[in-house]
Amino acid sequence: MKTLWEHDARLEILRRIESVSPESKPLWGGMTCGRMFRHLAQSFAMANGELPTKSKNIPLRYFPLKQFAIYVMPFPKGLPTAPEMLEGDGESCEAARGDLRNGIETFAKRADVTSWPDHPAFGKLSTRAWGVLMYRHSDHHLRQFGA
Repeated sequence: MKTLWEHDARLEILRRIESVSPESKPLWGGMTCGRMFRHLAQSFAMANGELPTKSKNIPLRYFPLKQFAIYVMPFPKGLPTAPEMLEGDGESCEAARGDLRNGIETFAKRADVTSWPDHPAFGKLSTRAWGVLMYRHSDHHLRQFGA
């Protein structure tokens, strides 16, 4: 199971981020390069405790569905997300790419943190679960753009 706590997995994600260009078209969905990078940057801001989100009281917050969704289930295409992670107009791909790289760097420095914000859908997560979830979420959207 890949996790952003692993140096090689983080480098893989960063390399794939660089392979997406403003001309890249999504294989599904309607996001642009800038919108996708902005969404991922906002998800890292949320994970880093910089972007508060409202909790949803849904079954994914509870065992065993939470573990199944984070560690096993493929990410569905078009899954709804917290509205706080869809704010902004998806400005330039380059500006959003820079913010995303910064968010990943900040996240990587938090490997020893024991207190994390609640995830809007999954609630309380362990450090391990955050690393896996953020890898899988990034992977999902990079695959969306063929990266």
